[in-house]
Amino acid sequence: MSIKNIATSQALDQVRYEIRGALAKRALQMERQGYEIIHLNVGNPGRFGFRTPETMRLAMIENLSQAEAYTHQKGIFPAREAVVMQQQNRGVLDVSAEQVFIGNGVSELIDLCLRGLLNPGDEVLVPSPDYPLWTAAVVLNGGKAVHYDCPPERSFAPDLEHIEAQITPRTRALVLINPNNPSGHVMDRVTLEALARLAEKHQLVVFADEIYDQILFDDAEFIPMATLVHDTLCVSFGGLSKVYRACGYRVGWAVFSGDRRHAGEYLDAVELLSALRLCSNVPAQWAVQTALGGYQSIRELIAPEGRLSRSREAVINAVRQSQFLQLSAPRGAIYAFPSVDSEQLPGFNDHRFAMDMLEQQHVLLVPGSSFNVPYHNHFRVTFLPRAGVIDEVFGRMEQLLESYAQA
Repeated sequence: MSIKNIATSQALDQVRYEIRGALAKRALQMERQGYEIIHLNVGNPGRFGFRTPETMRLAMIENLSQAEAYTHQKGIFPAREAVVMQQQNRGVLDVSAEQVFIGNGVSELIDLCLRGLLNPGDEVLVPSPDYPLWTAAVVLNGGKAVHYDCPPERSFAPDLEHIEAQITPRTRALVLINPNNPSGHVMDRVTLEALARLAEKHQLVVFADEIYDQILFDDAEFIPMATLVHDTLCVSFGGLSKVYRACGYRVGWAVFSGDRRHAGEYLDAVELLSALRLCSNVPAQWAVQTALGGYQSIRELIAPEGRLSRSREAVINAVRQSQFLQLSAPRGAIYAFPSVDSEQLPGFNDHRFAMDMLEQQHVLLVPGSSFNVPYHNHFRVTFLPRAGVIDEVFGRMEQLLESYAQA
């Protein structure tokens, strides 16, 4: 009897997530063989010695007796109310706990919000480069991801004319990632206001991915999109993973603001989908109120002498000293998105480079084209490691690039 291969969903043909893809699998194989790999592929603070604030851990422990049963599908009230208070402090005054959903990280909420919105063939405007979950979630929920340019020559600022030119009758939503992953670009007020007016003009739902909202450098200013969107629906995403170094807690939130007059059925749909998964992780929800209302320790890390600032500066200096690399300095988030000078290294390929860095230099990074861009001369690294590790990594990188040039 012949055995047929199990066919996979055709929807996966357009889905990529190389952050944890073939390169990461190869790195695991090498580690099992005894090699020490420097992981710069995932923004995972706990892997580099960052601890979740102790007060958050204690809040979970003290409330474990209240975390053994399912909770409401939107989340526990203290967590949702804490998110409301944060929004009000930022100037978003038209939300209550009823408009807040707690999920198993922002990733789950992105999926739920898109699933409740999209019909087959509906289009969503997604930045290029993007965090690839956004493109994947659009495709897996039957939509079409239409990428708008945030080109390197504009320091990854969006091209507003290009965005509007791509709007069609099937366009349902506009995605912003601010601060941006992977580029570290932080949008200014003028750009955000223009995007808000564009979304209002075409009645697009605005999805504002703001998970890195408090991780800023130099003179960068974070402006909540919800403070600018008034005449259409805005969904703002945040969570504990990055600012509070609590990736494993899997706690995120989505806040629905702006014009909700015609969004009742949509919010009901998101609540239905939330109910189908019963509820999100309950113990970690008890850390939200303490996190948002307590001391914001992230400020120490991003201060000029803070650990994240020093590591970021190490990346900038390493690129400055390189004969092959260029960089638009990240002003937010925890990543850098350098490029290789294609004139010095014609034919450079980001995937080959990433594999060579892994096999020859034992460093795991992510090819730039993984972030839904049309060019192949960028790569992403996280600057979560200490500055000394950053220096070592870029030293190895320069050796590999020099070998390319000699070849």
